[in-house]
Amino acid sequence: MDLRKLKTLIDLVAESGIAELEITEGEGKVRIVKFSQTLQPVAPAQPQPAPAAAAAPAAAPAAPAAPTGHIVKSPMVGTFYRAPNPSSPPFVEVGATVAEGDALCIIEAMKLLNEIEADKSGVIREILVENGEPVEFGQPLFVIA
Repeated sequence: MDLRKLKTLIDLVAESGIAELEITEGEGKVRIVKFSQTLQPVAPAQPQPAPAAAAAPAAAPAAPAAPTGHIVKSPMVGTFYRAPNPSSPPFVEVGATVAEGDALCIIEAMKLLNEIEADKSGVIREILVENGEPVEFGQPLFVIA
């Protein structure tokens, strides 16, 4: 199965209400499972009584600020690599100026190395993934200002 067909299937699963898709084509078999990264709340078995003396509500921990700028997202599931090979320097560093079409990283998916290019010109403000980490489809990778 070619990469374009696989990407189309991943997009269809991501946009649909189905949670899992399995396709067999010849001797090849592909299984795509969609899962949510958000935790589903679990109701307690018994309702908890309210505290007798309610103190002032505690301040909620500050959520990390959402990155501002253009977000480059992963077009596929795979492993994120900042350089073409372990002995090479990274494609980009924070503060580097990039033009649309410049290589930003590589995502290895099913033994294929896919070069991810900048879809906008600008300056790399933030790199959101560590080298060698697994990434999900649609996961933010870079912030371009």
